[in-house]
Amino acid sequence: MRIVFMGTPDFAVPSLKLLLEQQYNVVAVVTQPDRPKGRKKTLTPPPVKEAALSFNLPVLQPERMRNADAVAAIAELKPDLIVTAAYGQILPKSLLDIPRLGCINVHGSLLPKYRGGAPIQRSIINGESSTGVTIMYMAEGLDTGDMISVVELPITDEDTSGTMFDKLSLAGAELLRETLPSIVSGEAKAIPQQHDQATYAPNLTREDELIHWTKTAREIFNQVRGLSPMAGAFTYLNGEVFKIWSCAESESQTSNKSAAPGAVLAADSQGIHVQTGDGVLLLKEIQPAGKRVMNAAEWLKGARLETGTLLGSEVRNDG
Repeated sequence: MRIVFMGTPDFAVPSLKLLLEQQYNVVAVVTQPDRPKGRKKTLTPPPVKEAALSFNLPVLQPERMRNADAVAAIAELKPDLIVTAAYGQILPKSLLDIPRLGCINVHGSLLPKYRGGAPIQRSIINGESSTGVTIMYMAEGLDTGDMISVVELPITDEDTSGTMFDKLSLAGAELLRETLPSIVSGEAKAIPQQHDQATYAPNLTREDELIHWTKTAREIFNQVRGLSPMAGAFTYLNGEVFKIWSCAESESQTSNKSAAPGAVLAADSQGIHVQTGDGVLLLKEIQPAGKRVMNAAEWLKGARLETGTLLGSEVRNDG
């Protein structure tokens, strides 16, 4: 049996390695093109490409999968099955129709909830208590295909997008191991999704990263976790971007209803206590503009942050 694997980020690497460990015949790997990364904009290959090359697998990197030449290149490989995991592009019907066993996707959510490109981040941002992985047959719509198998995992308060990416990528690979034999034998049961219960998880934007202090402490806590360690949530301090990488609902500082949301109530050895729309948030790990990520208490040793300073305004507090 000939398999083409399609994936891009770290999330997809365990699934690719699982196929190889189980001695499936992966004839090629398709991933996104190399992209500039970091301050120096160094052209960097996707993690899946690096993994594929380490196993001496052929790699294809079409800019657009809907391009006829890209589809033709995959058709020439004569795949019996296409396996995708966080590839990053919607596949055209002309591609979906190529393999005799169809195309399956390892998706990081409990479908039909959180269809789209950022299901893990948005499940945390929205305060979900659990998420999971769904293996599904691919259809023309956005994550609308019939489901084959599902595994559910809890989301704890200690989890971030980073920890859940790691957990779900491993869970997805294990689910793939359990599911593939039934797909190969033709015994897999396709379960239609309940489309009226679908929710969506579009890719994150800069607006998603901006903290609105009128939200509750719990909501902002979830936002920060959902954006770490990728983009990070941010606010403004004296007109400059001030990133928040780690925080908690404050247990030692009581809410001050007369204080404006975003006002600093205290700055001590625990960190920075900030009034929100409901409750107080303790900022524990921060990154001032132009500086490294650091412990908030460490930063306070050399920084001046007065009680009443207002976070969230692009205008300097000193006018």
